[in-house]
Amino acid sequence: MTPTLITPGLAGAPTDVDVVVIGLGVTGAGVALDAVSRGLSVLAVDAHDLAFGTSRFSSKLVHGGLRYLASGQVGIAHESAVERGILMETTAPHLTRPLPSIVPLSAGVSRPMGTLAGAGFLGGDLLRRAAGTSGDTLPRPRRLSAAETRRLAPPLRTDGLRGAYLGWDGQLEDDARLVATIARTAAAHGAHVRTHARVVSATGREVVLRDELAGGSATVRARAVVNATGVWAGDLVDDVRLRPSRGTHLVLRAETLPGLDVAVFAPIPGETHRFVLVLPQADGRLYVGLTDEPVDGPVPDVAEPTEVEIGFLLDVVAASFARPLRREHVVGAFAGLRPLLDSGDDSTADLSRKHAVLTSRTGVVTIVGGKLTTYRRMAEDAVDAAIARAGLSAAAGPCVTATLPLAGAAARPELAARIAAAASPGEARLVRRYGADAALALDAAVAASGWPEADLLAPVAEGVPTVWAELFFGIAHEGAADVADLLDRRTRIGLVPADRELARAAAERAVAAAQESPRRR
Repeated sequence: MTPTLITPGLAGAPTDVDVVVIGLGVTGAGVALDAVSRGLSVLAVDAHDLAFGTSRFSSKLVHGGLRYLASGQVGIAHESAVERGILMETTAPHLTRPLPSIVPLSAGVSRPMGTLAGAGFLGGDLLRRAAGTSGDTLPRPRRLSAAETRRLAPPLRTDGLRGAYLGWDGQLEDDARLVATIARTAAAHGAHVRTHARVVSATGREVVLRDELAGGSATVRARAVVNATGVWAGDLVDDVRLRPSRGTHLVLRAETLPGLDVAVFAPIPGETHRFVLVLPQADGRLYVGLTDEPVDGPVPDVAEPTEVEIGFLLDVVAASFARPLRREHVVGAFAGLRPLLDSGDDSTADLSRKHAVLTSRTGVVTIVGGKLTTYRRMAEDAVDAAIARAGLSAAAGPCVTATLPLAGAAARPELAARIAAAASPGEARLVRRYGADAALALDAAVAASGWPEADLLAPVAEGVPTVWAELFFGIAHEGAADVADLLDRRTRIGLVPADRELARAAAERAVAAAQESPRRR
């Protein structure tokens, strides 16, 4: 079998490294990339898979900090705007896009509330400029007339509509795709990235691992150990106190609100600066979210949305649109758990999104808090702390991740030209999801499957836009070990249960074909 860049299980894993990273969500993958790009040897592991936890259940946005600005967290807002600019203009232009967003000035939005929303967008533009992000990347906000608003968002309720405020933020192609790309970039720089490898115990100098696929265990010596397991951080070290909160999203088909190409901020009754967002996606879906509910008791592997949350989101959004929205319009729902630091506040919605780096009594460096947009800065701070504690300053170079493009990165105009020149919708989709590595993805899929390119560029099932090449590339280069890895994380087919059932046979066939391919023996 030919080696893959990311490997399931422990076979051939190193047993002596500079840094062990535990957890392969966006922060852990970011820590692995930061450390290896400084010249350190790295082993990064996860008990399950890339993006198994919170990182795949976000709103798929790279926020500029508008919400934090509204709550007075200016420092966090500025940090978020800076990191958004880095992602959109340097490290991941292929995985991000500008997202137009509107706050409709409907009958339910008072004039003072509308003025406050407009001021918020202006404040967000100040953050953009302070962060050095180009106006070509994110245009300036402006006020729309009622006629302009109706043209931009045809499904909106029009009675009493006075217009809207239009602003811009960053949107991800997909959060799990970002994580997989960061991990693949780390592996390309020499990091050993292993999924399905569970940490049984850890200190600041040693980690005991169990192979969740083949069985067996291994002990790894390390100069530094970084715990980036998010809401599960307290399971590894006993001096981390978190108050997880659940954020739930709904999935609707695009035809539920036809013609909606901009994000809509639907005001929550009784709140002055909190909204439910309706977010159009490039794959023909709409995401609606999100909630902020405290979570008590043991932390589950995968959080489940509640019917109360689903009903709340539907009720809030329905007030902004002309078409009635009912429970049967919800084709999927997902929930993630935020790893919030426990500050003693009553409401998780009011807890700071600031991240923290903590060192346990045994020397494990833990990075917690924060948010997806600022993963790179979180990783930098965690690696700085690990280097200082382990005395690795002489061996490690400076952090370079602010200027290090992720695998497949290319300028946005170049990517647009490639999409326009694509010979088929499947080829265009690969460019959208892998950027300049689209050809690599297709070639790797041919090698893994033995199939012709035309077959690999076809959809895996009727009504499901994912193409076969994505499945085979997930196996060949991104460590997908089984059907769940493919459907739920390398692709996001699994966010809609009906689509998951349609594509299950394709994923099973891809796993079997990759195992049988001469190039995989």
